[in-house]
Amino acid sequence: MHSFNELVSAFEQRFASALPFPQNPTTLYEPCRYFLTIGGKRIRPVVCLMAHELFEPLSNDAWHAAMGIELFHNFTLIHDDIMDKAPLRRNMSTVHERNGLTAGILCGDVMSIYAYEQLANINHSLSQVLHLFNTTAIEVCEGQQLDMDYEKRNIVSIDEYIEMITLKTSVLIACSLKMGGLLGGASEGNAQKLYDFGKNLGIAFQLQDDYLDAFGSSERIGKQRGGDILANKKTYLWLKAWELGKDSHRAELVDCTKRNDESKVPTVLDIFRTTGADLACRAAVESYSTAAFNSLEEVAVMSNRKKHLHDLASYLLLRDQ
Repeated sequence: MHSFNELVSAFEQRFASALPFPQNPTTLYEPCRYFLTIGGKRIRPVVCLMAHELFEPLSNDAWHAAMGIELFHNFTLIHDDIMDKAPLRRNMSTVHERNGLTAGILCGDVMSIYAYEQLANINHSLSQVLHLFNTTAIEVCEGQQLDMDYEKRNIVSIDEYIEMITLKTSVLIACSLKMGGLLGGASEGNAQKLYDFGKNLGIAFQLQDDYLDAFGSSERIGKQRGGDILANKKTYLWLKAWELGKDSHRAELVDCTKRNDESKVPTVLDIFRTTGADLACRAAVESYSTAAFNSLEEVAVMSNRKKHLHDLASYLLLRDQ
């Protein structure tokens, strides 16, 4: 069994040496190489490998699945950046900003196709894996569309928000774990428990991210505190404050969305505290975390084999500690 950090290192070496892109046309493939080398936590491909290793030693099938997952994930990031008009990703220029809109679109397109090329090399359970991957890919697109739709709405329900982050973020983590398990010979029951673990972990992680953006220190979270407030994002905190608050709180929240200065951040944070939205968010993180760990516990392998996955989940969910 390997730790997360050990598998990240092994994946980086294999991924760098196995990048499938040809040299020409340079205007298409150079931006692809650029984007894949600007960093990233590699969580999704590595949890695929970790899930596989619960059941059997790492196989070529597992590595192909992990690389396909990472290529697909980066394709979604390139196109998300275009839709968000984002100039930076991981403090580096986004592809469309650096190479133009056409390059960004085509780079994402070809990366998604190469993801399927990696999956095509899988020898066992390919039909099952492809069905899972295709279902997940559709859900990710649905989640991104919901995210764009919700930006145009004055209010979104908590349930709608949870559905959106589940589709946009959580299902790919869940898919990665289930895919790794299936390729390792897991039963459908064990594979589904891994999926549930990943789905709830992803939701808890996003809600924790919402909380830390508001209340974490800039040094620990690696970005500006209150960035979601400045961008008028309707996070779990904002939606819960709207749900729990009085009319005066709602009026103040609306007023803050019309202001572009940083002085609104402490005002909104105070509303989050006054309405109890901060405590509700922490409780939701705890609830989804508990559900995730319960699902992992129910995977029918010895507990010591699950330690590295448990440790990774604990690390991801305790970033404010």
